[in-house]
Amino acid sequence: MSRYIPLSLALAGFIALSSTSDAYAHCFVGARFFPATLATDDPCVADEMSLPTVSWSKTADLPPASEWDISGELSKRITENFGVSLGETWTQIRQPDGSVTAGFQNFETTFQYQLLKDGSHELALMAGVIVDWGNTGAINSGLGTSYSLVTPTLYVGKGFGELPDSVSWARPFAVTGQFGYQIPTSSFDFSQSVFIPQQLVYGGSLQYSMPYLKSEVIDLQLPDFINHLIPIVEASFSTPVANNFGNSYTTTGSVNPGVIWIGSYFQVGLEAVIPINRESGSGVGVLGQLHLYLDDMFPTTVGQPLLGGTSAAPRKLTF
Repeated sequence: MSRYIPLSLALAGFIALSSTSDAYAHCFVGARFFPATLATDDPCVADEMSLPTVSWSKTADLPPASEWDISGELSKRITENFGVSLGETWTQIRQPDGSVTAGFQNFETTFQYQLLKDGSHELALMAGVIVDWGNTGAINSGLGTSYSLVTPTLYVGKGFGELPDSVSWARPFAVTGQFGYQIPTSSFDFSQSVFIPQQLVYGGSLQYSMPYLKSEVIDLQLPDFINHLIPIVEASFSTPVANNFGNSYTTTGSVNPGVIWIGSYFQVGLEAVIPINRESGSGVGVLGQLHLYLDDMFPTTVGQPLLGGTSAAPRKLTF
């Protein structure tokens, strides 16, 4: 699953979906397939890997610096409904004078539990806790911190397949959402002499599934490449809400229009990253991802939960 990072650029490889007794790996909910989104996270526990996710952007500094972020994330189901994701990001910031800062951000771990998959309503709910571990990044370069960030998060996905025949063209639409409350383990950063705020971290996506249009609504005899596409608009935001004395309460974030190409074992995503205000960045960046479905690549081994897995045939997309 995808990690929230300000901006990125990447492509995708091989992978899979494995089903267990009554729960499918990856994000099938009834006839609906929710792809792994790039700037936020999809609402399902799964066995998958994003490698790499790459972004390029201009910072909010005056004059702005150029920033590259290259990250990888591995997600693994422990049981059918409980999974853990491990993620790391390497960042390079090049100032207008040519000086360069580079290093790793804090290591990130996400613990996730599948609360609901309602196939008849194409509804998925997942709860999670994201932990960015302090003292695991390049603190001297300003890319890591000595304190950790703990973010309880709720994820939701809803497809519109129940719409009536009069608007059947809209059934391929779906939305996802991610809502978290970020809590630092320290209230004050003595190295920077600033308060560390608690923040609302939230976002979501609006997507239109061409695979769903073909398989569940109507086959328009479109080229095969088009039938694999999911046009998407993502948005991700952060708003300080507490312990922010002396700092701005301005919301920062981006809106990301783009497209995801879905294969049987992988997906490739590419999005523009448009800052919502000057505090969020300068100009338009780019975000891309190569995302592998490990549960389809290795349906009887790596693609199974560590506990309670079965060898049932994986659920696959039809094109």
